[in-house]
Amino acid sequence: MKRIFVIGYAALLFASISYAQEITPAPPPVEQQVPGQQPGASRSTPPAQAVVPVPVPIAPPKPNGPVQKSLVRITATSVEPDYRAPWNAGGLQRGVGAGFVISGNRIMTNAHVVANSRYITVERDGDPNKYPATVQFIANDCDLALITVPAPDFLKNMLPLKFGGIPALESTVSAYGYPIGGERMSVTTGIVSRVDFQLYTHSSIDQHLAIQISAQINPGNSGGPVMQDAKVVGVAFQGYSGDVAQGVAYMIPTPVINRFLKDISNGHYDEYPDLAITYAKLQNPAQRKFLGLKDDDRGVLVSSVVAAGPSDGILRPGDVLLTIDGHPIASDANVEVEGERAQFEEVVERKFKGDSVKFDILRDKQPTTATIKLYKPWPYSVQGHSYDVRPRYVLYGGLLFQPLNLDMLEAYRTSDLRLRHFFEYFTVEQIYLQHPDVIVLSNILPDPINTYLAPYRGAIVDEVNGKKVRTLDELAESFTQAPERLVIRMIGDGPPLVLDRNKVEAARERIKARYNVAKEQNLEERPASGPPAQANKT
Repeated sequence: MKRIFVIGYAALLFASISYAQEITPAPPPVEQQVPGQQPGASRSTPPAQAVVPVPVPIAPPKPNGPVQKSLVRITATSVEPDYRAPWNAGGLQRGVGAGFVISGNRIMTNAHVVANSRYITVERDGDPNKYPATVQFIANDCDLALITVPAPDFLKNMLPLKFGGIPALESTVSAYGYPIGGERMSVTTGIVSRVDFQLYTHSSIDQHLAIQISAQINPGNSGGPVMQDAKVVGVAFQGYSGDVAQGVAYMIPTPVINRFLKDISNGHYDEYPDLAITYAKLQNPAQRKFLGLKDDDRGVLVSSVVAAGPSDGILRPGDVLLTIDGHPIASDANVEVEGERAQFEEVVERKFKGDSVKFDILRDKQPTTATIKLYKPWPYSVQGHSYDVRPRYVLYGGLLFQPLNLDMLEAYRTSDLRLRHFFEYFTVEQIYLQHPDVIVLSNILPDPINTYLAPYRGAIVDEVNGKKVRTLDELAESFTQAPERLVIRMIGDGPPLVLDRNKVEAARERIKARYNVAKEQNLEERPASGPPAQANKT
């Protein structure tokens, strides 16, 4: 079974591999005996021969210069939120990754190396010390981060690396890092195999430009530079493991890196904007003729428009997109950007919050234009991983209510088809309009007041005492204002869940003590307070 893994952050700090090999000393050379000659007798000396000089091999110069003076080893101690018991602090984890110095006394690495971190140390070549570091900016949607080291002498004699462009197919690149937790720099080489849009597994929702390389990349390489001609052409970040693909790894290319650096130039990271549409390719001749298109292999069909997105009210289902910012859109959804073919979303990828994009479209077989001001629609965040946040929840009468999101879904590994439907179609079917929070009865802490309620586990809250509940805040408020009896109706068929308010109040302290519940609810994702470095995290 094939699965994509995020390199580096899963590397265990204390993992070790030992090798045992018996080495037997080679026997001394044995003098060959000439037949009839006594052992130890001298043989005649052969006539003198001309001495032919043997060339001494010279090590080739390092193609990328002294990378050791730019590369750093990053050790991060992080806390993984516990969605099954969200009142707990979470599980402690340690991981090793790589980073490299860039201009401005900054160190670039992957977001997944430092996400959820509580303490970060950085090491450099030839220095036995570990220097504390802080996160300056983090972009979980494109898996990049910048960290800084407060120690004034840390960057002394270190060389910032410069960025190159997109390497050519079949050209050679070198990846640097600290695979499998090693303490010395490792370098592997390979070729550029493919340039394409790929899912960035750190968020599990965002797709950006990525470059496939054949260089061996293992846990611990994450955040390390991939170089060509002494310039950084990418950042190592993920690859495949399993029986389907072997030796396939990916790097984040410089267009994504440069966009991240430009985004944070104003002191804040605004994330990637999105058109928030779905579309279909138009490569079928009969379909193209039906829509009134020319036989020129151009155009894609808008299938749906997300109401919470920037295209709402501007684009319509049935529109045919012909060009984007002057770039012709081919029937396979590709455009040509800087001499390379890429999906037309790449034009949007290089823009920022507040920028505009212009389309030439065919609507009802008539040409027209449309201009869209870009931003990131909030519903997409539900379908991706979240970092540096606390799980939101309400615990009442031993019943744990949580809003549906990817982290919560993975924690419980539910196979409930209704939950899967609400998650998969949360954005496309506009479920968020009626349920900004899809509130799930995720767990039950057994107590006499909630016996026989197990069948309700995994159900979605619809209303409490006849009032529709749309958000977790509304649910918490309905519990505080409830009369003697709470009638909770779930989506779908079946009788309502009923609780006696007086019995719930009497059992509160008992349940909290039995299950070590420090706090019965958390309605805010962000910590109430934190170090200044956390302010720019996404």
